[in-house]
Amino acid sequence: MDAKADPVIHADIRAAYRNRAAEYTELLGNIESTHQADRSLIASWAEGMDGLIIDAGCGPGQWTNFLKDCGASVEGIDLVQEFVHQAKERFPDVAFRVGSLDALGAADESISGILAWYSIIHLAPAETASAFKEFARCVRPGGGLLLGFFDGPAIEMFPHVVAPAYLWPVDELSLVIAAAGFEVLESHRRVDGAHRPHAAIVARRIG
Repeated sequence: MDAKADPVIHADIRAAYRNRAAEYTELLGNIESTHQADRSLIASWAEGMDGLIIDAGCGPGQWTNFLKDCGASVEGIDLVQEFVHQAKERFPDVAFRVGSLDALGAADESISGILAWYSIIHLAPAETASAFKEFARCVRPGGGLLLGFFDGPAIEMFPHVVAPAYLWPVDELSLVIAAAGFEVLESHRRVDGAHRPHAAIVARRIG
């Protein structure tokens, strides 16, 4: 990841997660801590992939390993070296490396899909276009994109427990995705008690 692809916000996010990587992994790094509906959606999405999937912003690697267990060819990428180290130790049969959302380190149109599960939430709205442009560069025509994020009535920053994050209305994030070269196929919303509203978007690379 070169300096051009590493703005100040990346340094802030990296530092925040480095300081809490072990805690995060202990609390949220197991697939059992995830929602069954999310596991079903991601597994169903992965069935349509016939090449490499990148888990962009993989954290401690639980979703990357889940995709591998689903039979997918997958690689996890994260900005935080501590997460990558933990993921390699916990899931030695899965590939992990350091990278950022706007510098995935993949060749043009070389991958079949990208899972970005709660990894775009810390990007300021003005930075999301750069990430989706990079996603579009790497995903081959017809390939897939699956996002998980916090749903909200307006684009709004809130004090996430690790680092400031953003709520996104599904319709507005869909426009950003479409502008990058993806066709939005479906969206999902869920509210779980005291948790912030969840949303997911499934899209296909146009080309």
